[in-house]
Amino acid sequence: MTNPTQTRMKEQKTYQFPTDFWWGTASSATQMEGAAFEGGKGLNIWDYWYMQEPNRFFNGVSATEASNFYHLYEEDIALMKELGHNTFRFSISWSRLFPQGVGEVNEEAITFYNNVINCLIDHGIEPFINLYHFDMPMALQEQGGWESREVVEAYVTFAKTCFELFGDRVEKWFTHNEPIVPVEGGYLYDFHYPNVVDFKRAVQVAYHSILSSAMAIESYRDMGQSGQIGIILNLTPSYPRSQHPADLSAARIADAMFNRSFLDPSVLGTFPQELVDVLKSEDAMPQMEAGDLELIREHTVDLLGINYYQPRRVKAKASLPNPDAPFLPENLFDFYEMPGRKMNPYRGWEIYEKGIYDILINLKENYGNIPCFISENGMGVEGEERYRDENGSVQDDYRIDFIREHLKWMHQAIEEGSKVKGYHLWTFMDNWSWSNAYKNRYGFVGIDLDTQQRTVKKSGYWFKELIEAKGFTE
Repeated sequence: MTNPTQTRMKEQKTYQFPTDFWWGTASSATQMEGAAFEGGKGLNIWDYWYMQEPNRFFNGVSATEASNFYHLYEEDIALMKELGHNTFRFSISWSRLFPQGVGEVNEEAITFYNNVINCLIDHGIEPFINLYHFDMPMALQEQGGWESREVVEAYVTFAKTCFELFGDRVEKWFTHNEPIVPVEGGYLYDFHYPNVVDFKRAVQVAYHSILSSAMAIESYRDMGQSGQIGIILNLTPSYPRSQHPADLSAARIADAMFNRSFLDPSVLGTFPQELVDVLKSEDAMPQMEAGDLELIREHTVDLLGINYYQPRRVKAKASLPNPDAPFLPENLFDFYEMPGRKMNPYRGWEIYEKGIYDILINLKENYGNIPCFISENGMGVEGEERYRDENGSVQDDYRIDFIREHLKWMHQAIEEGSKVKGYHLWTFMDNWSWSNAYKNRYGFVGIDLDTQQRTVKKSGYWFKELIEAKGFTE
């Protein structure tokens, strides 16, 4: 007679990860640092926009104080070490290092970032640095932001300065985080400053972002530094409603516009023809200079960061768009809500864990199996205080389940040969999230905004055990 306990034990599966896997979290300067008007920092677009329209931010909360990493980085990094991190990604605030975007470098910023880098290394945590995370210096936005070729040149100077200052200790660099988001938010859908709705201008912003990435990569390699340089893209797999040719076509064009628009030039050095065809048909080709396309082709990334949160589901257009309205990508397809989908109701996003596998296998099969890592994945939840125990620790089993199910699919991709090298949660501690401010909490560590007290959540301790075991058993 079979022992039920023995049967259950036989059904257990161990998900073991490589010994040199990158385990950690990700953050950004504006969302975490605070000290927005301290230490010689100049205004960025978020500081300025809040001054103009505070009502656009959840509960009127600005990034002025954020999570106060600027002052508390030593205790935060010690806590990262306690929770098992071996890597941590953060960004350098362009307007902190160059208060006017160009010109004089801020010595207080150099000291701060040197201290953070050194503190991380002292704790055995490798710093991964991202250069641009949505935070254009306001002085450069007034010159046109990413629409301006001069701003591209200013960005390259910023990047080279960072390589010179910190490249002796930092060996993982990233040119941009989610460069499609400033395009969507600032120039198509009105959720980032400068709140423009203009497809042609959006295309120029996207093109200059890609060009700036290639130019920074060229500079990095010309300097002969020993590390790797890449880009971080939010990849949202485009799934068709059905296998009908019209639905398949809709998924292909959505993929070209939102994923391949940055993925192809960053990894392959080329642009998807489906996208080029749309730009030509809408008279929206960007302004380019001689040699640009060759430069993009020759300066692709060493390493790809993948931010994955949700899929994109699409279907063929049901009706013709208004010819008098601004052209938007969804003039070419409709979004589709799959019946029975699993949802994060707080963020309004579908949870589809297999998407992480589909991304990794696509990279393996169509992008040379480029070395990559999951640079963001996470679950924002509103009202987490209701899950606090008597010690104030949030019992976030939902976050543990979310991470575990994504790791299972990532493990499957590894078994099939994917060169995925790590997993970073968004984020280490609850932080300010653009116009959502602190509405949804994402961190392994909870923040009391009144006292700035840090309290580790259940998921943080679970992650520590996962790292120590280099995997988990179910």
